[in-house]
Amino acid sequence: MVEREPTDVFDPFAVLTTLARERVSHVVIGGFARVLQGTAEVTRGLDLTPSLHPTNVSNLVRALDHLDATTSDGQALSPDLFEREPFLVLSTSAGELKIVSGPEGTRGYDDLRRHAAAEFLGPGLRVQVASPGDLARMLGALSREGDLEPLVRLRRLMELERQMTRGRGISMER
Repeated sequence: MVEREPTDVFDPFAVLTTLARERVSHVVIGGFARVLQGTAEVTRGLDLTPSLHPTNVSNLVRALDHLDATTSDGQALSPDLFEREPFLVLSTSAGELKIVSGPEGTRGYDDLRRHAAAEFLGPGLRVQVASPGDLARMLGALSREGDLEPLVRLRRLMELERQMTRGRGISMER
């Protein structure tokens, strides 16, 4: 196993491309998903919820091997690890990656996938990104003090989206 010092590397495109190449079914969640949905945040890591179907978990382990992923406590990356550990923080050659099998406020991958949107991130790369409503639901369930501002931003985005779909136009007054 390779011990990796913390770095400033953050290349979500490399991680997501590797996951796509290995056919890993997942939904992007967390700060990066909120950025893709339009919040004005800065994030230095990628969080995702994978399908726990055995074939998908095998694909995930293979993709993580390509990314030289390691756990902070040296656990071997094996398919059963994702069943045992609902929250894993991994260090990869492309930056921090959090695998969250059962995000708070959800019933996991199948729940998140229902409302996720396929977002185009570059040549040949489309990823499933959690909906603003699901992202807000996860933040609300965590009840962390620092999550209030992103939660307010998500709710504002959701309100703007509702106004646009009703055809009422957007009022920026508040």
